[in-house]
Amino acid sequence: MTSLRSALIAALKSLLKGRSFIQAILAFWVNPNDESKPAGNAHSNAAAASSSQASNVPQQESNEHAPQEDVAPLSKKTTATVTVTSSHSSPSSSPASLPTSPASQATISPPSSPDQQPRLSLNKSKGTTSTKTSIEQFLRDAERTLLQPVQGRNLKDFATGLQAQFRDGLLNNAACMLPSYNHQLPNGREKGRYLSLDVGGSTLRVALIELRGKASEDDAVKGAETMVILSKASFKITPELKKLEGMAFFDWMAVRILETINKAETSTTRDNSNADYPLPVGLAWSFPIEQTSLRGGFLQGMGKGFRAADPLLGQDLGDIIQTACLARGLHVELATIVNDSTACLLSEAYVHAATRFGLILGTGVNIAVHLPVPTVGRSKFGARPDAWFDEASHVIINTELGMFGHGILPVTRWDALLNADHPKPEFQPLEHMVSGYYLGEVTRFALLEAVNTAGLFGGVAPPSLLTPYALDTETLSVMGTDKSPTLEMATAAFHQKHPTASGMPPAHSDILAVCTLAFLIAQRSAAIVGASVSALWALKAETEQEYIHALSTASPTAVRAQHSKNAQAELSIMHARTVVAFNGSVIERYPHYLEQCQAVINSLAASSAGSIDLVPAEESSLLGAAVSLACLGA
Repeated sequence: MTSLRSALIAALKSLLKGRSFIQAILAFWVNPNDESKPAGNAHSNAAAASSSQASNVPQQESNEHAPQEDVAPLSKKTTATVTVTSSHSSPSSSPASLPTSPASQATISPPSSPDQQPRLSLNKSKGTTSTKTSIEQFLRDAERTLLQPVQGRNLKDFATGLQAQFRDGLLNNAACMLPSYNHQLPNGREKGRYLSLDVGGSTLRVALIELRGKASEDDAVKGAETMVILSKASFKITPELKKLEGMAFFDWMAVRILETINKAETSTTRDNSNADYPLPVGLAWSFPIEQTSLRGGFLQGMGKGFRAADPLLGQDLGDIIQTACLARGLHVELATIVNDSTACLLSEAYVHAATRFGLILGTGVNIAVHLPVPTVGRSKFGARPDAWFDEASHVIINTELGMFGHGILPVTRWDALLNADHPKPEFQPLEHMVSGYYLGEVTRFALLEAVNTAGLFGGVAPPSLLTPYALDTETLSVMGTDKSPTLEMATAAFHQKHPTASGMPPAHSDILAVCTLAFLIAQRSAAIVGASVSALWALKAETEQEYIHALSTASPTAVRAQHSKNAQAELSIMHARTVVAFNGSVIERYPHYLEQCQAVINSLAASSAGSIDLVPAEESSLLGAAVSLACLGA
């Protein structure tokens, strides 16, 4: 009875330390003296930590939208690390058994030399840990937390919620669902030579494009060369160039344009470059602009360190570029300005007539979609003439996809940490979860929690991981391509960017955990993007039906009859095959991302839908600008 009473008393004490009742009883019978030791004794601490693996695993609802209390504060440095001295625990040991010899004890000690830290194995048979949770449990919780909200019924509900937000944005939000000036899609038979400019945050690209037209849709299937880049050059915009103010920057652009044209083996370009026949130019512009027409818009602050716009604010961008080129003896006419997602849609529509979406997914994310004009609030069109509305039954919409998802995105504790440090946490919530700029940062927060709670990297994070945005998506992408058992390439890629304090490469188990977390976070991103495409497809199908019905009940006119015919043709295309053109480093190069995104689209497709296919659109900014010109008959 004395022994039983002692065991019960010990068990009650252990309950206060976080053990389950069964674990406490077993611990007493294995080592009855252990319970009498002071709370600060390393052996009792290790036992408590070991038992907490089962009791302290973070649990999270699938629709979690706030940080959990179990997340270790990242603003404070870790003051204790976990060391595991056992290297010979039996694979057949009972989960309830505790170490009994000093040589196999797990102890908590102050930080020591990093090269003395153990490596926690993802194979349970290789050792034990004394952290709050094990790596295996942490990864299981991460999978549940990240993927459960974007699977099955949850994913369908999310897509439905997005569709409702898209519809509301068309009417009520001046910052998104913006109608472009592009209402004509190419038929693929346009021909000509066009100059395309692509001005981004770090690069100016100039290309002379020849559109050769296609005889039939079979040309696209056969891979016929219907769009040819005759000459192309890329110029890095250095920090020094960004400091150029006013016309100085555009003069630099004009010189680069002239260089590219002179290298092209064509006389047509030179012949056209005169006052009577200026060379038509299409521009893909990646900066803010108040667009006033297809060819013009008032220049706004460029940001990203650029000073060029400062003395030219409010001036017409087309006039600025034409003036700069004329000063170099080059007669050009800026005939169209497009954003990257619109250019993506147009470039692929020239090849595949069923293209109705343009998806950009690299550093940022955006989608362009072709929708009926009446679905957009009239105020968003500005002062366009009535003739434009008579001609345009449909228009390409710049969705600004990254701005959606408020209140319906599956925010995890790691997303909450990212948003807490972001200057505009509510501005682009969806972009924070899917784009290349943020995937690495979400992974970094998850890794830091794994270090603190599961002993990843032996409980000591590589110093560089403490720096915000230090873990870039490109590194994770490279690691994800390593399918070897040893993960040597992944280890080298990670260690090169994020060396441990000891200088020793991370253990195989650590790299496997990094790859697993990155894979889960990328898979969630693919699910959200796939749901976004599906929601926009459903919105288009719905609005086309509504458009047809509205036209059928209105007084008949020739314009309405043509618009109804156009809408019916759109539905016919959608019920057969819809092409979603895509471009961007994440969807193009991140391992398995494209396949996962396509799988989500397929799973959400309505029974009435034909295939919805993701199709690559290479060089879409340059080619799309040229196609936009061709649609004007320029």
